[in-house]
Amino acid sequence: MEKIFQVRKLHNDVSFIDEFLTEDFVERQNLYTFGYNPKSKRWEISSREFKEIKRKLLDRLTNFGQPLISVRDANFRNRSELLHHRVLGEPLRLDYARDVLRNLHRIWKRPVFIGTSVEGKGRLVGFDGQSHSDEKWDYTPA
Repeated sequence: MEKIFQVRKLHNDVSFIDEFLTEDFVERQNLYTFGYNPKSKRWEISSREFKEIKRKLLDRLTNFGQPLISVRDANFRNRSELLHHRVLGEPLRLDYARDVLRNLHRIWKRPVFIGTSVEGKGRLVGFDGQSHSDEKWDYTPA
């Protein structure tokens, strides 16, 4: 019992999972990751692989499951306008991206774009202050 309290004192949730989650535990507890399959229109098990399960748990804790958006090229198209979504397993919801772009435009005061990958294909979604755009894009991970 003393060891349990010592470990809890030294580790937060992220460092605890990173340090102590084992392949054996994942197997014995039948843990898995899941996701929505648009083809079957159902939530399905996507992986039972230890590394995938651990990565998904850590991603949820480190960024609360939210996509990461950061400045990639502040002079995109030579007009100061690209923001980039870093794909880490959490797909960017394009319906949410429209609101994010509108708010970013309000701050940036210039057209803004988010380059991302949706189902393995590059997409560039943007907002110029008047209308949204969505086009194919040669996605290159940052």
